Amino acid sequence: MAKEKVTLTLDSAKLHELRALVGARSLSASIDEAIEAYVQHKRHLGAVDEWLAELERAHGPVPMETLEWAARLVDQWDASRVSRRRKRAS
Repeated sequence: MAKEKVTLTLDSAKLHELRALVGARSLSASIDEAIEAYVQHKRHLGAVDEWLAELERAHGPVPMETLEWAARLVDQWDASRVSRRRKRAS
């Protein structure tokens, strides 16, 4: 995979925390992994949006109650995922 050197302006406190977490690991590798995770997340959200659009075309608009229910499920899942990651890191 080709690499490209870039200049970034990052939040100082977040950068300090990342350095503390990764220790001797390459900061570039850690940021590269974070970018990959973000890109995958955005792709997934795009796929979900496409799926919802298909459902709406086939069955009409998704009721607001259903969207709110789904959003709560995603929020709960995300919160539990973050909690599990924190436990593994400590």
